[in-house]
Amino acid sequence: MTSHIVGYPRIGPKRELKFALESFWEGKSSAEELKQVAADLRFSIWKQMAEVGIKYIPSNTFSYYDHVLDTTAMLGAVPPRYGWNGGEIGFDVYFSMARGNASVPAMEMTKWFDTNYHYIVPELGPDVKFSYASHKAVEEYKEAKALGLDTVPVLIGPLSYLLLSKPAKGVDKSFSLLSLVEKIVPIYKEVVAELKAAGATWIQFDEPSLVLDLEALQLQTFTNAYSELESSFSGVNILIETYFADVPIQTYKALTSLKNVAGFGFDLVRGTRTLNFLKSGFPSDKYLFAGVVDGRNIWANDLAASLCILQVLEGIVGKDKVVVSTSCSLLHTAVDLVNETKLDKEIKSWLAFAAQKVVEVNALARALVGQKDQAFFASNATSHVSRRSSPRVRNENVQRAVVALKDSDHRRATSVSARLAAQQKKLNLPILPTTTIGSFPQTIGLRKVRREYKAKKITEYDYVNAIKEEISKVVKLQEELGIDVLVHGEPEVSFYHDYEGKRNDMVEYFGEQLSGFAFTVNGWVQSYGSRCVKPPIIYGDVSRPRAMTVFWSSTAQSMTRRPMKGMLTGPVTILNWSFVRNDQNRHETCYQIALAIRDEVEDLERAGINIIQIDEAALREGLPLRKSEQPFYLEWAVQSFRITNCGVKNTTQIHTHMCYSNFNDIINAIINMDADVITIENSRSDEKLLSVFHEGVKYEAGIGPGVYDIHSPRIPSTEELADRINKMLSVLDNRVLWINPDCGLKTRKYSEVEPALRNMVAAAKLIRTQLASSN
Repeated sequence: MTSHIVGYPRIGPKRELKFALESFWEGKSSAEELKQVAADLRFSIWKQMAEVGIKYIPSNTFSYYDHVLDTTAMLGAVPPRYGWNGGEIGFDVYFSMARGNASVPAMEMTKWFDTNYHYIVPELGPDVKFSYASHKAVEEYKEAKALGLDTVPVLIGPLSYLLLSKPAKGVDKSFSLLSLVEKIVPIYKEVVAELKAAGATWIQFDEPSLVLDLEALQLQTFTNAYSELESSFSGVNILIETYFADVPIQTYKALTSLKNVAGFGFDLVRGTRTLNFLKSGFPSDKYLFAGVVDGRNIWANDLAASLCILQVLEGIVGKDKVVVSTSCSLLHTAVDLVNETKLDKEIKSWLAFAAQKVVEVNALARALVGQKDQAFFASNATSHVSRRSSPRVRNENVQRAVVALKDSDHRRATSVSARLAAQQKKLNLPILPTTTIGSFPQTIGLRKVRREYKAKKITEYDYVNAIKEEISKVVKLQEELGIDVLVHGEPEVSFYHDYEGKRNDMVEYFGEQLSGFAFTVNGWVQSYGSRCVKPPIIYGDVSRPRAMTVFWSSTAQSMTRRPMKGMLTGPVTILNWSFVRNDQNRHETCYQIALAIRDEVEDLERAGINIIQIDEAALREGLPLRKSEQPFYLEWAVQSFRITNCGVKNTTQIHTHMCYSNFNDIINAIINMDADVITIENSRSDEKLLSVFHEGVKYEAGIGPGVYDIHSPRIPSTEELADRINKMLSVLDNRVLWINPDCGLKTRKYSEVEPALRNMVAAAKLIRTQLASSN
């Protein structure tokens, strides 16, 4: 009986890591205290898997920030600006790379493939002097060994690491990052040698990049790297793990032909076509790690169906060569369903969080060797029947409304240039208008009111007045700072949901008011570092019973003569930042959400809100990894956004916001969204987004590439911000450029927000003066 877990959540069921990190960053606890919390958390994770019966338990999947940054530390690839002079990399350098410090900015952050997890992008070039600078993988293996557990150390493989990197600032764009493979392989050899010396019997190399459409050079680089590593693999079993999609056929052939590799792991949930490759041929002497338990969603596994697949695979590769596994790391799921004491019992019976998925993996492994738990399988079958037959899942009116969408393009009747002219006549904004993305800091006072209201110590009347007072403060602050287009700060969202992220709390806020959604109390998932999100669960057809934001937006607008943005989350982002039902196509669910948001947009317009921001922060995130699947996704994702606002007047200005992804490859889809203004993450990526405009892409709508990074405590100066604006003006017309931060301000303190915004407004006014004097 063999069972394997690709990786496990690292935040802990009560977000122990989050609070330990923040306490350390704020100077309230020591490095030793942080390390002890981490050690306790690792032990509880390993112990849980061991007690269930998992044979291949992963180690080195724990991280203080993210596992790509851990690999950067392992390879000693620290950018010179952080002042590292060699030796073992400590917390000071590690967290400076992740978060920046008072003198230098953080490294770029972007999304991990098509997930809502983030990683710090390595900055590489020909002059990087790699060295073995973090022994974390070996130390954690020894830690587990001392506890009596023989774990499988997990490393990000050399190909994926290089493909996830970018050229460092000043490095010629033509430089091939893959040429660095010869410099990093020797360090991987050192790590493998130390792990073997410590007693490791298996080592797992994660190569998720193998599911991409690799070019010939990339695939050859992979083959060369592992051929070079081959000699170091003697005496240890090597597993190469892939996930998130099907492996292309040529990659499958190259992968399975490697020598001195003991096993290969495949995602058989999202990579269903990989089954056909396995059926047509798999090396007889290799182990197949079959990822049949979904590592990215929270629905209970269909054990009977999975067992059938495993039995087929067993017939192909042999009885003793199939290892039951998760499809990918359980990092992307909530931790433990046991913590959900308030969740609807029927819906809860349909779910499995990470702890339950570990049990499912082991149950399947036991069943495969004739030790089937009949009661467990019967209970699982009953839950699937319950879900399929439940009347709360399907709404015929919603289904008919989606069917009716198919014959229309859902595009606004006039061009964006005509709309912008009408909007400017009504709004009378200056050139380079300033705004923010939506949220303002969540104060101690707001948290106190939230706790008191939830505890029924204050009335709803007191709650409403408290939120109004907070909105009033935010409005007055923005007016005092001189911001042109205001936001109400989203305190009603902060009030209900003690989140650490900007947009995910909005997802739950809207989901809470839509039908077809369920919510957890402790279903936290790590996004990066200490940032956690609590995704809603979409279990049924979606509709909007009543208005959701009109009262608060109207209240905020009544406090000022300046334009006040109505704030909504778009359908694609709600979809991609939720745990989505798997019993119908994702695009059908997205259209349902779009229709619900359209109702809200039209109500906001009727209430006199002239600017409405419909955030689609996660549009790029949901882009399929295989190119053949991307056009269909972009078609329905863009159409879903357009459905939300296709009926508004020319004078109603539609904004959208996107963050922390590489948007250059989907710029045409972004243009096709037909928004009037788009605000977009830009500052951490060295203005990478601006390169598409250098290359001749014409964008007639308004655009606000973020001028400073809100995920760092660093406060940029007026001069620095003015320089960024001038760089933008070298490729963008001043009539379309907006000035704004990268993202919402909820995660920052007012002591950081006020001076940063003051400098931002001052920089905009400075450039306006310069432009006026040059005309």
